[in-house]
Amino acid sequence: MSRRLAREATFKALFQLDFNSAEDEERESYEDLAIKTMFEDNPRLSKRDLPYIENTVKGTRAKLTEIDEIIISHLKEGWQLSRLMSADRNILRLGVYEMKFAESPIQKNIVINEAIELAKKYGTDDSGKFVNGILEAISK
Repeated sequence: MSRRLAREATFKALFQLDFNSAEDEERESYEDLAIKTMFEDNPRLSKRDLPYIENTVKGTRAKLTEIDEIIISHLKEGWQLSRLMSADRNILRLGVYEMKFAESPIQKNIVINEAIELAKKYGTDDSGKFVNGILEAISK
C-alpha cells in the first residue's frame, strides 16, 4: 500500500467535490462517485488503499465546516477561503483533517511534508511555501 498514492487520490477526490454543491441527500452519492473515479483512475492503488481514501474523503467532507474555520483563522487578515486556489484549499483541508480529525491522527511532520509535495505538484510555484506556513501554524 502506498499512502502517498492514496493521499493523492484523496486530494483529487476532494478537489473534484469542491466543485459540487450537492444537496445533503445527494452528497454521499457524489462522494462515492468521486472516490470510485479516483480509485479506478490509478491502477497502482490496491484494494487496501480504498478504506483510507473512503474514510479520509468522507471524514474531511463531514468536518468541512470545522476544518474551514481552522484554516480561515490562520489566513492573513482580509483573506477569504474562496480566494485560495482550489488545489491549495483542498490540500489544506486534507492536511487539517489528517492532523486533527482522523481516527488515527498522523504525525504533523508527515502530514505537512506530504501536503507540500502535493502543493508543488498541483499548485503554483508558491503553493508549497504557502501550504507549509499555514499547516505549521495550525499544528502548534
